[in-house]
Amino acid sequence: MAIKEYFVKGKKCYEVYVGGFDSAGRRWQRRKCKIESRIKAEKIEFEFKRELAQRREADVMPRWAEWLDECVRRMKLNMQPRTVEGYEGQLAKWVTPNWGALELDKITKAQVHSLIFEHMAGCGSPYTPRKVYKMTARVFQMAVEEGILARNPCVGIRLRVPEAEQKVLSNPEVEIFLKEAQTVRHRFFPVWFIALKTGMRSGELLALTWSDIDFDTKTIKVARQWTSKTGFTTTKTQKTRVVPISEDLLRFLKARKIKERSQSDFVLPHLEEWLRGEQAKVTREFCLSIGITPIKFHDLRATFITNLLARGVSLAQVMSVVGHSQLKTTNGYLRKAGVEVQGVTDQLGYQLPDEVAEGKIYFINRDQK
Repeated sequence: MAIKEYFVKGKKCYEVYVGGFDSAGRRWQRRKCKIESRIKAEKIEFEFKRELAQRREADVMPRWAEWLDECVRRMKLNMQPRTVEGYEGQLAKWVTPNWGALELDKITKAQVHSLIFEHMAGCGSPYTPRKVYKMTARVFQMAVEEGILARNPCVGIRLRVPEAEQKVLSNPEVEIFLKEAQTVRHRFFPVWFIALKTGMRSGELLALTWSDIDFDTKTIKVARQWTSKTGFTTTKTQKTRVVPISEDLLRFLKARKIKERSQSDFVLPHLEEWLRGEQAKVTREFCLSIGITPIKFHDLRATFITNLLARGVSLAQVMSVVGHSQLKTTNGYLRKAGVEVQGVTDQLGYQLPDEVAEGKIYFINRDQK
């Protein structure tokens, strides 16, 4: 194994040679000539030695690009295809161009910080760096769990972004929304009604069939979803859950089944805008047309959750019904519902003057001294 200097027409060149035996005892060698610089020769020598080490089945620290490929392969075994595509797309765009050739143990916390706060600065959405950071941390954590790395270089880095705005309809707005949609016989009315009564996700509603509904026990089995990329798959959490059916929803479903006369296995119509992913746009435009908060389709689920929490339904019950796998997700809706602070100001130790309490408000003249 050596780097040799030699001259060609008066110009200095370098030759790299690496040789050895593989795990089967076979001779293996690599040679490259006419290399322009010493630095390039050293890089080529490093690559040859690395390849020889792999052939000897020695422990070789994987590079970022190699380990990411392995992580993606493993993710495909237990994650939704759409989730895996997200990892591949985001990390290939933002991370691999910078770290692709780096060995995992050579990537430092400083490099992670530089990637997130400098390289991705001004990338558009403030939520993209956080998403990429979480994905990167997960890839490194898989290496830690595998025993490849001693620690995750992402640990200890704090990334704060503004909380995403989540709009919900008030109870009076929900009543206006449903009444107006029913009056004009809006094509999305059945979809909106069931969404507001069950908190099911868009893809879960699309996949809902009559066999999922048990009229005797008054429950809906939510076991799968539909997406434009993957078709019918398991739910987002890959778990089946049960949603109770309220009395008014029960009447609606029975009437709908009689009306449809079992013409389709699906409970709801597969509208073209819905299949094209335009349900958010349709929902928002209708809200604007009737003068209520312009929500998007997924906000119907948020409306369902905050309404239950505001009425005292426990976090555990809400998590079970809507399929949240983490408590912090449901807690976010708890803050929006204002349940945690409800009645707090009633405990204040001071009171207003009687005149103010009775509505007799007086203003001080600014000229008065």
